Amino acid sequence: MNVHVNGEPRTVTAGITLDLLVTTLTTAPGGVAAALNETVVPRTQWPATALSEGDRVEVLTAVQGG
Repeated sequence: MNVHVNGEPRTVTAGITLDLLVTTLTTAPGGVAAALNETVVPRTQWPATALSEGDRVEVLTAVQGG
């Protein structure tokens, strides 16, 4: 199945959930946000959010700096 992750095409397993996709992208324990098709998805809903062909996912990780 083909989706776009942070603007880049990616092939993923059909039926993958948002939480599983995010864990393949970052090991950060916190400070991570995800949006599916331009809508922010609360972290509590990631395990129940299955991706579909052509979905657009944005994953952002907060970093400290100054």
